[in-house]
Amino acid sequence: MALLDWIILGSTLLFIVAYGVWKTRGNNNVDDYVRGGDNVKWWTIGLSVMATQASAITFLSTPGQAFHDGMGFVQFYFGLPLAMIVICLVFIPIYKKLKVFTAYEMLEGRFDLKTRTLTALLFLVQRGLAAGITIFAPSIILSAVLGWDLRTLNVIIGILVIIYTVSGGTKAVSMTQKQQMFIIMLGMFFAFFFIMGALPTDISFSKALKIAGANNKLNILDFSFDTNNRYTFWSGITGGFFLALAYFGTDQSQVQRYLSGRSVRESQWALIFNGIFKIPMQFFILLVGTMVFVFYQYNSSPLNFNPAATEAVMQSEYANDYQSLEENHKVLEKEKRMAQHSFSAALELKEYNAIEQAKQDIIKINEKENASRDAAKDLIAKADDTVETNDKDYVFIHFILNNLPMGLIGLLLAVILSAAMSSTASELNALGTITALDLYKRNTKKEHNQEHYLKATKAFTLLWGIIAIIIANVANLFDNLIQLVNIIGSIFYGNVLGIFLLAFFFKFVKGNAVFVAAIVTQVIVIIGWYLDWMSYLWLNAFGCLLVIVLATITQMFDNFLGNSPVEIEK
Repeated sequence: MALLDWIILGSTLLFIVAYGVWKTRGNNNVDDYVRGGDNVKWWTIGLSVMATQASAITFLSTPGQAFHDGMGFVQFYFGLPLAMIVICLVFIPIYKKLKVFTAYEMLEGRFDLKTRTLTALLFLVQRGLAAGITIFAPSIILSAVLGWDLRTLNVIIGILVIIYTVSGGTKAVSMTQKQQMFIIMLGMFFAFFFIMGALPTDISFSKALKIAGANNKLNILDFSFDTNNRYTFWSGITGGFFLALAYFGTDQSQVQRYLSGRSVRESQWALIFNGIFKIPMQFFILLVGTMVFVFYQYNSSPLNFNPAATEAVMQSEYANDYQSLEENHKVLEKEKRMAQHSFSAALELKEYNAIEQAKQDIIKINEKENASRDAAKDLIAKADDTVETNDKDYVFIHFILNNLPMGLIGLLLAVILSAAMSSTASELNALGTITALDLYKRNTKKEHNQEHYLKATKAFTLLWGIIAIIIANVANLFDNLIQLVNIIGSIFYGNVLGIFLLAFFFKFVKGNAVFVAAIVTQVIVIIGWYLDWMSYLWLNAFGCLLVIVLATITQMFDNFLGNSPVEIEK
């Protein structure tokens, strides 16, 4: 990295921290700290909602996902707009009417304290793990690629987030996320236009799309009913709907964003904004990854994009075997470039037989290349089973560092770290609030003044920041980081969503039935995930429906034994 890159990276991160602290100076009560004083404008909330979900994992893993598997991952988000409509019509009016500080506060009034506490604990477990991962994700990749110390990176990112999150609360998070989203999208647009400019002069955008299509990277829609297929239209519109409904409707890291709105309408506009622009944003990020794939059709790429994996195998007894694979990989790259040029020429001349023949040649070469990459992964695993062989999360960062011009490298690294800080800030803000208000305040007998609870919320936010850094330092890289976060969420979100739907629509069900059903459901969902009963996206619908059915049956059985339900006043 050049000096200019360091200046851009450092000044961007310091500006975000300083801006967050400065804009929120004077927060002196719980209402200002937790709900931002109920005066945040809808576009700020909308950008904050998008930034909370769009972590560094999004900008590291999503392009790599498209590079390897194509753009089918966008189907994961198809249920999101439907979820936004339900939340706008049901969740927001209830939260605003009750003037709650947390989503789980409502559950005590509807059910009882133990149900509120259990639901809060489920949130703390899954979101606490996710907070560590959102720090760990960029750290491990930047560490491997740049040679920076992993733990030092975890601490730096964690401390930067803690400074403005603890000092400013919800408003600090929302205000800084507006700036972060601007930096993030600016960086991604620059990367996209650089890729297009770096392609051969005869490769236009339309040709690049055809090249990607010939390599099966533009298979966006899959209408199969295979529940073991992670990303289909049906899993996105159902499992994705339940996950989005649970995440945006019951996860405090998101609820806390739109609770800060000046009115119901402001909060609704913010979520509508998110529902309209989220899928296009993810589509664009996947498109960037697809264009990176096209770029590497004409430029050399490593056999494995994780430099730590390559280093490990080259220092082992399998070094010669790996070198043989690398030589074969170079031969395949030459053949691939020739096939791509033949395909491009056939497109220009509109010779359809030649186009189909070139397509088949490209597919065969890529099949050989994929087999070579798989063989390389096997050698890496034999050389060192502690090194991550899956390199999806390293594709985009490798492209950034090895191909972008001076200055743009610093901007893209700022994008990655800004996204990490953005999502982590929301998570810490929510974790501290839930711990202080749902657990500490409601489960201690002594009542304190507002200043005490403000200090408690800040203290718990700081504590969760430290815990997140610790989790980041002991985490291990998974198959794909963006999938790992969604898997963790899917294990818990369905159950939590079911509890809220019981509160909203099943008024005869009481707290004891919900409490028992929630515990049983969580155990069954964890077992189902461990035994791989279904793709993780389906766990959201499964957990939601299961807790509703179990709670209903338990309540009916309880009524049969003579315990009549208590009427719940609206």
